[in-house]
Amino acid sequence: QVQLVESGGAMVQAGGSLRLSCVFSGFSRETYAVGWFRQAPGKEREGVSCISTADNKAFYEDSVKDRFTLFRDDRNHSLYLQMNNLKPEDTAVYYCVGTEPANYGCAGMYVHEYDYWGQGTQVTVSS
Repeated sequence: QVQLVESGGAMVQAGGSLRLSCVFSGFSRETYAVGWFRQAPGKEREGVSCISTADNKAFYEDSVKDRFTLFRDDRNHSLYLQMNNLKPEDTAVYYCVGTEPANYGCAGMYVHEYDYWGQGTQVTVSS
């Protein structure tokens, strides 16, 4: 059974930085994808960033490009989202997600594509 456990959410001021962590386990196929979604109050979940073992290239949603960096540590089965220059509109619950198999690289993120979800971690950015 795949498990994903997030940590690192906090309250920060606009312009600040945070690093979210996700420890994952249980993937059994040769390829899998992991990433982050977020959900702000009153809004639908939106994909933030993902990476597939098929090509190891990170995908970023347009609003976070050049501010967020995703990297996967295979040795420690961990996924990190470094978030810089945070804005109030980044306020949301962030979910670590995973799916397997992943035969293609990440080129977009859709809720129905991800079978496994963490419990979420709150990020609040004050202006």
